[in-house]
Amino acid sequence: MKFLHALTQTAALLSLGLSVEGKFNRARNEACKPKHPFHPLPPSPPRKRTCHVPSNGDGTDDAHHVLSTLRKCNNGGKIVFDEDKEYTIGTAMDMTFLRHVDLEILGTIKFSNDTDYWQENSFRHGFQNATTFFQLGGVDVNVYGGGTLDGNGQVWYDLFHEEALTLRPILVGIIGLKGGTIGPLKLRYSPQWYQLVANSTDVLFDGIDISGYSSSENEAKNTDGWDTYRSSNIVIQNSVVNNGDDCVSFKPNSTDIIVQNMHCNGSHGISVGSLGQYKGEVDIVKNILVYNISMYNASDMARIKVWPGVASAMSEDLQGGGGLGAVSNITYDKMYIDNVDWAIEVTQCYGQKNQTLCNQFPSNLTISDVHIKNMWGTTSGKRDPNVGTIVCSSPDVCKDIHVSNIDVTSPSGTDDYICTNVDESLLDVNCSSG
Repeated sequence: MKFLHALTQTAALLSLGLSVEGKFNRARNEACKPKHPFHPLPPSPPRKRTCHVPSNGDGTDDAHHVLSTLRKCNNGGKIVFDEDKEYTIGTAMDMTFLRHVDLEILGTIKFSNDTDYWQENSFRHGFQNATTFFQLGGVDVNVYGGGTLDGNGQVWYDLFHEEALTLRPILVGIIGLKGGTIGPLKLRYSPQWYQLVANSTDVLFDGIDISGYSSSENEAKNTDGWDTYRSSNIVIQNSVVNNGDDCVSFKPNSTDIIVQNMHCNGSHGISVGSLGQYKGEVDIVKNILVYNISMYNASDMARIKVWPGVASAMSEDLQGGGGLGAVSNITYDKMYIDNVDWAIEVTQCYGQKNQTLCNQFPSNLTISDVHIKNMWGTTSGKRDPNVGTIVCSSPDVCKDIHVSNIDVTSPSGTDDYICTNVDESLLDVNCSSG
C-alpha cells in the first residue's frame, strides 16, 4: 500500500522540474510513468499503538529517550517525534532491533557537534571509512513525517579541511533493514554522505529533501545523497538533492535498484561505483535502472567509475585498485542536463591519471550490457569540445556499451566524445580521439 501511495506523489514532484519543465516530455511525446520495483515490496500491517518521544528541550542528549521509547513501542507501534520539539542526539544509537514499527518525525533531530566523541563512537561499516551516527534496521520499519534530521555539518567541514583522515559520520544509516519505507523527510548538513543503505533489502525511499552547504570557505565534501552497499531491491524516487557529490551512488554488491523522478543539483551525477577499489574483493553491481532525472550544475550525469588493475590514488583518503567483479545490465533512460561537465562518463581508470599505466594494467572488473539513452540538454562547456567520455582500460574487460538518442551539446554547439577501447559501432555519438 505504501508503494502504491508513493506513486501518486509523482505528479507533484514533476512540477518541481523532475520531468524537465515540460519540454523534456513534449520532446518525447510521452509521460514518464514510474517504474515498479524489480521485486514486489512486502506489506506493512497497521500499527496498533502510539508512543511520543520526550525531549529535554535544553540541548542536552535525548538519545536515552529515543531508545527507551523505541523499546516500549516496538513490535506494532508508532513512535512520534513531536512537531514542536527539537531532539539533540549525542550518543551513537543502535536501532537494528526494530520490528514492525513506524517512526513519525514531525520535529527536528539534531546531532551534537562533539567531533571527538563521534570519531570514537560512531558505527564503522568497513567500506571507504564509512561511519554513521546511528544504525536503523530490523524488519518492516517505516520512517516518515516530513521532519528534519540535521547533522550539524559545519564543524565537520572545517575539521576535514584541517585533517583529511577525519572520520565524518553519515547522517542516516539504514543498516540491515528488511522491508520498509523512508520519507518524506528533510535531511540537512550531513558531515559526509547523507544516507548509507547497507545489507538491506526491499526498501523504498520516497520524498527525501536533501540540502546543506558550508557557510565557510571549507567545502562540504563527499556529501553523497545515497550510497547503496550490499543491498538489493531498493527504490529511490520523487526526491530533491542539493549537494556536492554523487546524487546517488551504487557501491559494491548493489543489485535490483531503481532510481527515478529525481532532481539533482550541484552533484557528481548518478554513479555506478567506484568499484574494484580493494584488491582481492569481488564487487558486483547489476540490474540498475536510472529513469527520469533532471541534473543541474553538476560534474556528471550518467557515470560509471571503476578502479584499474594497478594501485592508484584519487586523494589522500581515497586510494585503491586491483579489485575483481562485474558491472552489468545498467540502464540510464530519460535524462535532462543543464550546466553539467560530462553528460556521460565511463571510466576504468578511476584514480589513475596515467592513461598509459592504466592500459598496461587493465581493470580486473568488467563492464558490460550498459544502455544510456534519451538524454537532452547542454553541458557546462568545461570540457569543450567534448561533452562525454567513454574510456575503458582494455576492450577485453569492457563491452556492450550502447549509447543512443542523445541530444546534448556544449554551449559552443559541439557534441564530441572521447572514446577509448570501446566498440564505437554501438555508440550513436561523435567519437573523437580526445
